[in-house]
Amino acid sequence: MIQVSDTAKQRVIGLMTEEGYDATKDYVRVGVTSGGCSGLSYELKFDNSIGDTDKVFEDNGVRIIVDKKSFLYLAGTILEYSGGLNGKGFVFNNPNAQRTCGCGESFSL
Repeated sequence: MIQVSDTAKQRVIGLMTEEGYDATKDYVRVGVTSGGCSGLSYELKFDNSIGDTDKVFEDNGVRIIVDKKSFLYLAGTILEYSGGLNGKGFVFNNPNAQRTCGCGESFSL
């Protein structure tokens, strides 16, 4: 399960609308790829289709898709949005990450 904070929900819905997606029908696809300072990087994009091995969740009114491989790395993660002085963007609070880089966009287990 991936949780979505209230601030992330507001930002996701706004961005989905701007890009022509419908937050009541379409999905936020969250994943993990190789790369980044710490070895693994987060991916976040919008999608309107589900793959055969995707896991589907809904939290706080946001529909989320995670591929089977990424789910192992992301279970228990909270998606948040930070708009503070140190930058703007989505933040993954991942309890599985043992090390993260300074920007928070990559991690290792």
